[in-house]
Amino acid sequence: MLASLLASLLITGSLPAAEHRNVVLFVVDDQGFQAGCYGNQVIRTPAIDSLAAAGTRFTRGHCTTASCSACRSVLMTGLYNHAIGHYGHAHSYNHFSTYESVPTLPVLMAEAGYRTCSIGKYHLAPRATYLFQEYRNKGVQGNRNAVRMARNAREWIAEDDQKPFFLYFCTSDPHRGGGPDGYSNFNDNPDRYPGVTPVRYKPSDVIVPPWLPDKPEVRNELAEYYQAISRLDQGLGVLLKALKETGHWDDTLILFLSDNGPPFPGAKTNLYEPGMKLPLIVRSPGQKTHGGVTDAMVTWADITPTILNFCDITPKARPAFRRGANGDPPRRTGPNRPVTFHGRSFLQTLDQPRAKGFDEIYASHTFHEITMYYPMRVVISGRYKYIFNIAHQLPYPFASDLFASPTWQGVLKRKDTLFGKRTVYSYLHRPRHELYDLETDPDEITNLAYQPEHQPRLKGLQEKLKAWQQRTRDPWFLKWRYE
Repeated sequence: MLASLLASLLITGSLPAAEHRNVVLFVVDDQGFQAGCYGNQVIRTPAIDSLAAAGTRFTRGHCTTASCSACRSVLMTGLYNHAIGHYGHAHSYNHFSTYESVPTLPVLMAEAGYRTCSIGKYHLAPRATYLFQEYRNKGVQGNRNAVRMARNAREWIAEDDQKPFFLYFCTSDPHRGGGPDGYSNFNDNPDRYPGVTPVRYKPSDVIVPPWLPDKPEVRNELAEYYQAISRLDQGLGVLLKALKETGHWDDTLILFLSDNGPPFPGAKTNLYEPGMKLPLIVRSPGQKTHGGVTDAMVTWADITPTILNFCDITPKARPAFRRGANGDPPRRTGPNRPVTFHGRSFLQTLDQPRAKGFDEIYASHTFHEITMYYPMRVVISGRYKYIFNIAHQLPYPFASDLFASPTWQGVLKRKDTLFGKRTVYSYLHRPRHELYDLETDPDEITNLAYQPEHQPRLKGLQEKLKAWQQRTRDPWFLKWRYE
């Protein structure tokens, strides 16, 4: 009784007890557009394709930071990571984490009367700030047995049907393994993952995207990568079936997305399009069209506001805090303030093939591993994309697993001058400003930033970016003046 009273005080607009609006947020690790519904005719992804057929496929969904942990902090707060302190990886010596006073999606959902559960990859910190009521990870085998994960989810969903639920379901597939052996530790044994039927691919059959070189080692890695995607797809299929069998297909919002681009140089950790432009499939019980496509340009900062919108949850005002110094806890500094987000709900776009008002986004990447300092800020407005490489004096850094990959080691061994359509030199040594026309130059090869005729457009986008950095309290805004 006391708990429900507290929830009603904290939340306005909560759902009536009889009305369930459940949410499944299904996040995969390092997947690009490698799915049948996104035009790849080689890979077998029947579950992803079936979800797209039942919902809406976004063609311009973007992460805001192309790194696992930092991206997840954005997903779960609706705030850019430079504003909440989660600049890079949370695990090991990287040790980045979100400010303790930041309201997060699982906490807001629990306060609204939802039961919450995390299954699979977590990669957030601190735990108390991103607290779930349940963690169901028995037998998930490094979060790569998505079938077992889905079975765990079914058991949890069926346990208590009196409350609506929020399920955060995250696979480690198709992330590569650390080191030069890549996926072999995960793919070699066909009996490794009980319940999963291995789907293998011939390197000669895979589709090499234009941002990668067409070399034997690249094709071999892509074949292994495809297998990991087909493995997670089977888990999604089991989960979708579970929702139908438990009677929750028609009252559950399902979001399928990736945290960042494929685990290859040129994509992951980059804010070039392969690193930040990602799959997003949303199926809402209330949408009018099924199997539709929308061109709405959205980011993962929009995920939390969209989920709260669907659930009709408006967080009540909370205490304002000043961040503590020298390890001191945050201090309350004034009266309660409303919970606000940098993102916004895109629920209205699900039935809009041409979405008005969704044509401008921003991105912020600072670290991946702690050894990888390379802050980038991005604005995409209409067809033009501006990248501000704040640390452009430095050579572009590598994630440890990407550097060790056969793909990059092949480049070094042969002393290649090209990597995909970009020169190796230009990949490693970037100018301070990059400007691209994504309509005529989707591969971002021709930098317009230093061409005289594009100076008015460049300055306009720079002013937009500066204003956004000020609104979101980006510490790196100072670099416009200091350097």
